[in-house]
Amino acid sequence: GAIGNKKTKAGKDVKIQLSCNPSHLEFVNPVVEGMARARQDELRNVQQKTREEAVDKILPVLIHGDEAFAGQGVVMETLQLANLQGYRTGGTIHLVINNQIGFTTSPEASRSSIYSTDAAQITQTPIFHINGDDPEAAFRVIQIALDYRQQFDKDVVLDLVGFRRLGHNEGDEPSYTQPVMYARVKAHPGTRHLYAQHLIRENVISEEDLKAMTDVTVEKYEGILARAKQIATVKPKRAELPASIPDEDGSRILETPISREVLQTVSEKISLVPEGFHVNPKMVGQLARRAKMGAGEAPMDWGFAEAVSIGSLVLEGFPIRLSGQDSGRGTFSHRHASMYDTLTGERWSPLTELRSAENPAARFYVFDSSLSEMGVLGFEYGYSVIAEDDLVMWEAQFGDFSNGAQVIIDQYIAASEDKWQQKCRLVMLLPHGYEGQGPEHSSARLERYLQLCAENNLQVCYPTTPAQYFHLLRRQVKQKIVRPLIVMTPKSLLRLPAASSAIGELTNGGFLPVIDDAKISDKPKVKRIVLCSGKVFYDLDAGREDANDNRVALVRLEQFYPFPKAKLQEIFASYVNATEVFWTQEEPQNMGGWFFVEARIGEILPENIELNYVGRTASASPATGSYAIHELEQKQIVEQSLIKDSEEISAASEPEVSEKIAPAGA
Repeated sequence: GAIGNKKTKAGKDVKIQLSCNPSHLEFVNPVVEGMARARQDELRNVQQKTREEAVDKILPVLIHGDEAFAGQGVVMETLQLANLQGYRTGGTIHLVINNQIGFTTSPEASRSSIYSTDAAQITQTPIFHINGDDPEAAFRVIQIALDYRQQFDKDVVLDLVGFRRLGHNEGDEPSYTQPVMYARVKAHPGTRHLYAQHLIRENVISEEDLKAMTDVTVEKYEGILARAKQIATVKPKRAELPASIPDEDGSRILETPISREVLQTVSEKISLVPEGFHVNPKMVGQLARRAKMGAGEAPMDWGFAEAVSIGSLVLEGFPIRLSGQDSGRGTFSHRHASMYDTLTGERWSPLTELRSAENPAARFYVFDSSLSEMGVLGFEYGYSVIAEDDLVMWEAQFGDFSNGAQVIIDQYIAASEDKWQQKCRLVMLLPHGYEGQGPEHSSARLERYLQLCAENNLQVCYPTTPAQYFHLLRRQVKQKIVRPLIVMTPKSLLRLPAASSAIGELTNGGFLPVIDDAKISDKPKVKRIVLCSGKVFYDLDAGREDANDNRVALVRLEQFYPFPKAKLQEIFASYVNATEVFWTQEEPQNMGGWFFVEARIGEILPENIELNYVGRTASASPATGSYAIHELEQKQIVEQSLIKDSEEISAASEPEVSEKIAPAGA
């Protein structure tokens, strides 16, 4: 990537920002769109520009390859974002550099359409096919394209048809696979020569003028090359490997409480329906419960904690953006950040009405996205790179759907700081948990994110209470550290009475990377420490209560990375008579957190304590498709973790819960 200024002949400055771009073709497209939208939103919210003024000032330009434009699905996903409320950028100039070849593949082998740009027809985008040997035609068309974009705020595609003089790189031999085409390419004198001869014939320039212009240009580039070689020559040669970057200890707690007054303000905002708004009758009871939660008369659930976290941050001056499939209502009908008038269909999003006295530009936006993971997550990443201090969140409908965006996760979110020193605070919300729904809706693939953790590049958390989730979101923008946050979010826990919090937990404290067992009153009696994370804690807690066994302590690891080594060490040492530590997880042994925590726990265990694994056996699939088998597996996990046998599991794993959590296609 790069940033520079270009002064036009009219004397105006144009700022150009070139996005960092991995080798994966076309995946930069939604990233650039997100960057552009963030700039436009900044102009609108901070400088009070109109939408028309903002889009006129910020122009996304995407440069494509011909076969990549036809072949990469992220192109279609990006094109489909162009006119959506939460993602539109007022039109993009798509410039396709058409070499009439894809690496070594001819057009007839790489697409079924006539033109490489035919994908743009799905959005009725104007497409101009330009002869690369006609510079004046190319100039006229780019003027038309710019005028069209500025006038109508729509995308436009320019298909510049030419050829590649050399192969895929300077050392490649293209005639191996395209001998006829490259015989013609070798005979072609070149566009510069053809146009120069045309200008000479028209008496626009002379041979001397041509030589002078050519010499100036060649001298310019030769000078740049010479300076680059000089820099390489004087730069000290690296004689040894750089020191490795040690992992931070994740034990520190950042206090992120809010006042009772702020809580009351947000609670009233999300509970009181505006006069004249016809709310869905099924929402009446939920809104009443919200009011009781705000008054401390009912246990607080996850939806309320999230709303208060978002609302409080907006009041403190932090802009917030949430998008994803079903994000307005929430996949599990738990959020209802947006409601719709039953008579008019008018949308009401109460949190979007909040304003900060300190920063009036701060506001909350929530958008239901297209059914896209790759394109939308790439967009949100790009947005978060520009809006570095905003809380930008992308929510997967189910956690495992994020694997449809794996390129964005691997090439951008996990590695961008290491590759390009590009930071962001992007939050990924990934519903995760084993409730017997089968292979497709159980696992958010926690293990994949843990495998990507190194050099303090990510935060990976699995909160077990609404208050923990509340403080985690607030910590993400309050902390000075800028890095992405991966959150395993709940499904059945959203409405589990045991998984609730009290109002006082929001007005005190912060996110706890580890939660010790509050039910253990006599620590010397504990013989076994069960370390776990997420929903399985509630199954273990119900089983222990059924067995009435105080010899087992249940310790929750709420943050995997950065790993809270010091705090865990402190907790282990407090159980002076414990002889065993069990790591218990719902996931199969080759998934979940086991391979990540095994060595890390082993480093801090006292010499007299052994580490054991409890969980499902290794499996090719994340979960069984049989609820009967799921239930047997879940009970076995509880039995093997506890000292006394128990048949009890929490309500979070009962059959009726699985039936209530509808799959995406339901």
